[in-house]
Amino acid sequence: MTLSASLIACRSRPRSLILALAAALAPPLGLAQGVPVLGSAPVPVPQTPVEVWAESMTGRPDREVFLQRDVEIHHGSTIVNADQANYNVLKDEVGASGNIIMQREKDRYTGDTLELHMETGEGFITHPTYRLGRNQARGNASRIDFEAEDRAVVVDGTYSTCEAADPDWYLQSNRLHLDSGRDIGTAGKTIVFFKGVPILGMPAMSFPLSEARKSGVLPPSYGATNKGGIEIGVPYYFNLAPNRDLTLYPKVIAQRGLQIGAEARYLGTDFAGETRFEFMPNDRLAGAKRYALTSLHQQNLAPGWSLGWNLNAASDNDYPSHFPSSITTSSQRLLGRDLNLNYAGDLWRMTTRTSKYQLLQDPLAPIQRPYDRLPQINLQVGQQDQWGFDWNVDAEMTRFVRPPTVLGDPLVNPTSGSRFMLNPQLSYPILHSAYFLKPKLAFDLTQYDLLNVAPGDKSNFSRALPTFSLDGGLVFERETGYFGQAVTQTLEPRMFYVRTPYRNQSYLPNFDTVQADLSFYQLFAENRFIGRDRISDANQITLALSSRFIEQNGAERMRLTLGQRFYLSKQLVTLGAISNESRSDLLLSAQGRLTQTVTAEGNVQYSESLRQQNVSNFGVHWQPEARHILNLQYRRDLLNNLEQADLSTQWLIAQRWYGVGRVNYSLPDKKIVEGLFGVEYKADCWVLRVVGQRKPTATGVVNSSLFFQLELNGLTRIGPNPLDALRNSIPGYQLINQR
Repeated sequence: MTLSASLIACRSRPRSLILALAAALAPPLGLAQGVPVLGSAPVPVPQTPVEVWAESMTGRPDREVFLQRDVEIHHGSTIVNADQANYNVLKDEVGASGNIIMQREKDRYTGDTLELHMETGEGFITHPTYRLGRNQARGNASRIDFEAEDRAVVVDGTYSTCEAADPDWYLQSNRLHLDSGRDIGTAGKTIVFFKGVPILGMPAMSFPLSEARKSGVLPPSYGATNKGGIEIGVPYYFNLAPNRDLTLYPKVIAQRGLQIGAEARYLGTDFAGETRFEFMPNDRLAGAKRYALTSLHQQNLAPGWSLGWNLNAASDNDYPSHFPSSITTSSQRLLGRDLNLNYAGDLWRMTTRTSKYQLLQDPLAPIQRPYDRLPQINLQVGQQDQWGFDWNVDAEMTRFVRPPTVLGDPLVNPTSGSRFMLNPQLSYPILHSAYFLKPKLAFDLTQYDLLNVAPGDKSNFSRALPTFSLDGGLVFERETGYFGQAVTQTLEPRMFYVRTPYRNQSYLPNFDTVQADLSFYQLFAENRFIGRDRISDANQITLALSSRFIEQNGAERMRLTLGQRFYLSKQLVTLGAISNESRSDLLLSAQGRLTQTVTAEGNVQYSESLRQQNVSNFGVHWQPEARHILNLQYRRDLLNNLEQADLSTQWLIAQRWYGVGRVNYSLPDKKIVEGLFGVEYKADCWVLRVVGQRKPTATGVVNSSLFFQLELNGLTRIGPNPLDALRNSIPGYQLINQR
């Protein structure tokens, strides 16, 4: 083969020669592919050309080229720079030495010597440093073996996502496999160093090279509570499929024993769900088996049809108190078990459900166990704007069941039975941009068939009640200013009248009905009760006035509202004492954004007869910039003997140091009801969180927890997770290492 046959292009530039060789030198004309030339082995046929630059170039372009000074070799996305190199054309291999710099895609390697097959990407580099472009990870090693363009083995090397040449943290392993094609890094015997001190050793570990999920052992979690002592867990994560995963988290609780937990998640185009389970074969403190379960599922069966469930269970009443960091919470004392089948169409909707409950009773604050619904069927049919009318019909059949005796339950009358309800409604809304008027007529038809009644008592009851309501309002607007900004102010008076005749209902059972708390929503409700067992008699008018300040972009800057209900006759249907009040408490509300960084709200329920604020709450939220948050709230409820002040914050207290905290203080008791205090430190490539929390888990029972977490950016979080506690306690909390 002559030089002219091999030389595809020869260009010149200052101080260098440029030689572009065919990716596989084409055989001479007239020779078949693979036929030896001058006694050589068959010439392979690479797919991509190889281009070389150098100050000095010698050798035979059809066999081997020797390059000296300022060497640069290109092959696809691979670029090699070196002081000297040789390129074996027949083998398509490069050998280089001296100040090696190799770039492949976004990855960069440096070293002393390099051997590389250009087409396959196989080879090695000695005494290298490396940097991965995907997650900016870096490290060094005694050698890196390239198994392919997207796979490498780091021998006796380190790995870190810190930017500095002397990283604050790194892992050291005898063999570190980096597979960028699968986004997975795996390591053999591994030690994690932090500030030069080994903090974690593992026989093997794996980690993602990006944000993608992967299977493997998760970092150990540890913590301490005053209910079980020191807790240590070693979770394992299974990435079963792109839409399914499973996490196993065995945990040793020093004073109680071994707890085994599992969490399964799945997501599809027509279904989604999550199930969590915890089990302790033998709790040494309780001398019994302990467990908890929660399962959620939602699925579309066919157009309009869906199925779902929400299942919860625990082994005993004290489970939330003894395991405060479990899948149950201290405030979750009523565990529901609900299965539902639904249909939603253009004209009608149907819901069929069964509901049962497990009551985790607090002996010092007992609550009543609800009736089970076995089953409940609800049907809704309706249309809007039929010759100007809106009509709909609600129908419901529910079978209420309650066990005859429930330990610790204060309810002593376990009457069970069925309730049938039919509620047709007809309205004629008149809508305009400046006003609206909505007259409405409804009928409540209810039938009861009771079981377990006393001998001689009636077991069948019925009730028929009509209700008429009239809802109307006006909207006035004017252009004005708000802190120097042009806004539109509205003035919106509203009147709501309800008339329902009185029917004695004291003989009817009460399966699911309670007196509704007073609120702006309830002021415009036709029934003072929540539930179907009581329909309030009504001859009443609600008057309300609202004013809104709306910016030119349509955003609401401020809203002011006041409202009150006036009773034109006595309220005779009650679940307690009959009220002789001629009016409800006066409700006042204000909420809005005072400035670009300050929002505030206030709500007052004022009793004119007692001349006092029965219920009031005020809150201010200040966020001048990201991760600088201050929340202050005051709540007072004389009806429930409650008065509390709540302060929470996340704030930069020193360079890189953030303080986090929350105090919920009871003014009558002069004590902290719930508290959280901690600090977070943000370095360039790691975050340290130290958080202590104190919260009640039952009447007179308080749990204290300590969280100590080290987050190594791009690798893992070591220690118990305080993030859920921070998000729940501090409205607006943000991760300090998140953009």
